[in-house]
Amino acid sequence: MPLDHQKYVAWNGERFISWAEKVGENTAAVVCFFLGANKIEQQGYKSCMALLKLADRYSIKRLEAACAKTLTYTVRPSLKNVQAILKSGQDKLLDKPELETPPEASQYGFTRGAEYYKRGDN
Repeated sequence: MPLDHQKYVAWNGERFISWAEKVGENTAAVVCFFLGANKIEQQGYKSCMALLKLADRYSIKRLEAACAKTLTYTVRPSLKNVQAILKSGQDKLLDKPELETPPEASQYGFTRGAEYYKRGDN
């Protein structure tokens, strides 16, 4: 067997899952889906490798966030889903908490509010 091909013999599903668990639980869930999506486990290796290599281009934190976002809207995640989320930056939206801003008072001072419209029991 050529030397280039020998390194692929060591690949197996457990290795990909343990590698994905180092990134996070959502990434591990996507890798498990890739491994189980085909009749033969080895057919998912290329997708798993491509997914895990996204951490080199982006970051581990962003990859985990993208996998989490993918799993929130589909039960059949794909590599293209995760890549699109990372490319568009949608994974960064999970980090920002949505702040509720209280209604501002009117700049003109004409806002009467609820107290003005209460009926008095005189």
